[in-house]
Amino acid sequence: MSQTKIFLNTNEELRILEGHSWVFSNEVSKIEGPVESGEIVDVYSANSLFLGKGFLNTFSKIFVRIISRKDIIIDRKYFKNAINDANKRRIEMGYVDHYRVLFAEADFVPGFIVDKYGDYLSIQILSLGIEKRKQMFIELLVELFSPVGIYERSDVPVRTKEGLELFKGVVYGVVPDEVRIHELDIEFDVDLKNGQKTGTFLDQYHNHLLIRDFVKDKEVLDCFSHIGQFALHAKKVGAAYVEAVDISNPACLQIKKNAYINRLDICVTQANVFDLLRQYNSESKKFDVIVLDPPAFTKTISKLDNAYRGYKEINLQAMKLLRNGGILITASCSHYMTPSLFFEMLIDAKNDALKMIQMVDFRIQASDHPTLLGSEETLYLKLAVLRVFSL
Repeated sequence: MSQTKIFLNTNEELRILEGHSWVFSNEVSKIEGPVESGEIVDVYSANSLFLGKGFLNTFSKIFVRIISRKDIIIDRKYFKNAINDANKRRIEMGYVDHYRVLFAEADFVPGFIVDKYGDYLSIQILSLGIEKRKQMFIELLVELFSPVGIYERSDVPVRTKEGLELFKGVVYGVVPDEVRIHELDIEFDVDLKNGQKTGTFLDQYHNHLLIRDFVKDKEVLDCFSHIGQFALHAKKVGAAYVEAVDISNPACLQIKKNAYINRLDICVTQANVFDLLRQYNSESKKFDVIVLDPPAFTKTISKLDNAYRGYKEINLQAMKLLRNGGILITASCSHYMTPSLFFEMLIDAKNDALKMIQMVDFRIQASDHPTLLGSEETLYLKLAVLRVFSL
């Protein structure tokens, strides 16, 4: 049992009992014992029901991040077992080369992300409790994985909400500028130091593969292409024409490089996707398959309305660009765009585009990014495969 006890206001335990991992500062009634941010505390309901043990941070609105619902010792051994068990679960699901080893709260180590890229690990620290134990966690990762190098990508603004500075750099061994990974028979070079997230979008791995079912002999437009995974899979299985679009010049150069590695011929266009979709509609261009895999248009609830309009606009324009019966593969990675709101947006877009829609598949993030039921933040990626018909 920890020396410090956190007691919640009446009925504030209900969300925790349903599976959520965060205790917010305005939910706390009183604290008994020493108060030291980053240390582990016990959490109780107003009537003294034990709810769990977690990291305390008085600086953050997330006052406690619950680690375990059991009254157990949380020490080096606990964390080693938690990481090892999480990795075993991935291996049992068939992951081998590159995957998310540990997904923070969903794997019971809140605020800590570990991704594996072959012989290298990329980590992200999002909580003060992990930051204070950083060296211990690096040592555990070396013991468990014997990596050639570990790179830290704690360069995300959300760290400031924990009172932490942004940081990125090599924290163990040596890490090259790029690491080559495989998705079936496609090879990609990934920039661990400056790429998206911890290098690339591992959460879309299985979704990259599903495009193969829809593209043979088709004309494909891949928007927000990043390093070209959807586009290159499409071309690999016989798409007649593939165009990959991204606003970032480094991304476009990386797409071209990955196309060269795989000896695949695709068109790479550097452009603002919003503008390009409107332009192509004004030119009466048509495609058989369109992919929309945008970045999160909002990471705060206050900007959700603007994000909704953005998602609707690109989906509306894409629907109008498709030939009758064409396929739209469309995603959102903002957890504020809930599945129900995502579907509402798609219905709104298809109504304005004067289309009829069949949904032929729906997916969330890859299984190495598990969702913790009761904790909506861990369900963030939605992807729908739609067949679009003209009225």
